[in-house]
Amino acid sequence: MFLICTRNFPPELGGIQNLMEGLSKALLNHGPVKVFADEAVDCQKYDETSHLDVVRIKGFKIFRKYRKANLINKFCKNNPIRAIFFDHWKSLENINHEIIKNIPTFCLIHSKEINHEIGSSLNNRMIKSFNKTKYIIANSNFTKNLATNFGVDAEKIKIIFPGCDYPIEIKGEHKMKALEIFKESFPKIITIARLDKRKAHQNIFMCIKNLKAIYPNIKYVCIGDGQEKENLNKLRKELNLENEIIFLNKVNENFKVALLEQSNLFLMPSIIVKKSIEGFGISFIEAASYGKGSIGGKFGGEKDAIKENLTGYICDGNDLNSIYQTIIKFFKNDKYKELGSNAIIFSKDFKWNKIIKKYLELI
Repeated sequence: MFLICTRNFPPELGGIQNLMEGLSKALLNHGPVKVFADEAVDCQKYDETSHLDVVRIKGFKIFRKYRKANLINKFCKNNPIRAIFFDHWKSLENINHEIIKNIPTFCLIHSKEINHEIGSSLNNRMIKSFNKTKYIIANSNFTKNLATNFGVDAEKIKIIFPGCDYPIEIKGEHKMKALEIFKESFPKIITIARLDKRKAHQNIFMCIKNLKAIYPNIKYVCIGDGQEKENLNKLRKELNLENEIIFLNKVNENFKVALLEQSNLFLMPSIIVKKSIEGFGISFIEAASYGKGSIGGKFGGEKDAIKENLTGYICDGNDLNSIYQTIIKFFKNDKYKELGSNAIIFSKDFKWNKIIKKYLELI
């Protein structure tokens, strides 16, 4: 049996949530899977329709981690476990090392959760937690380098990119809604991400304003929710871009990918904000699976998700001119069509049935 211990799991939205769900489902093709996950809004409905065996941990956050650790310690004592997967070093922190020391253990790392100065309390806790695991799985070369810079044992770190099972079939009504939103616009640009400063939406807005002079029919669809929503809405009004920029805070999966399919460019030039940084960017691979090239930021692990001048481009998300000129280059002489075609081929290497073999080889 495979065991998953995670703080992040659907129906909550997010990259780590999608990663842990994809990993769990991919493992299910190779044996039974037991998932220990935190309670979330509407989780009962999700669990009832899922093929996964999910145990939800309820209660206050401060107590949940101890309750979950106790349940996992007990479960491991009484059941044959083939391997255990942790989504975060904090998920591993309270597990009894003696109980799991003979079980292949994997702890996934993403970027910002390991970005703690050497010698700090969080860094010491993190290193102590990693000492319990056999393998540390980095989502990119960047994340591996970041981890080693903060004292993580490089010998334990293996790079396994996140998997992606897109494209999925798009229902007719969602495709029609997407067509209605984009209409005859060009270029059709899309971002699917949380509305926080790290994603650099504010800089994208400024570029849309400047690009309008070249592309009067430009349309930018921004899918996501977050703490920057009010500020971004205010900026959209100040720039007089209410027709060019469309906010969609909550959309279902089918409508999201229908909009992605109708777009020409996936744009997410992420920047560094405090400790927060892009570790990989699975959204670039999702876009690639629909034949869409991407533009990402230069500061994190995007170079593993975007192949420069093959599936898209890397730019400086802090520099408006860098974003602007990269978008111009993306569409010049219909380059976006070539990038999109290459992206489809590239995305096939990230199918979960291929990615999961890398984990199984380590087991």
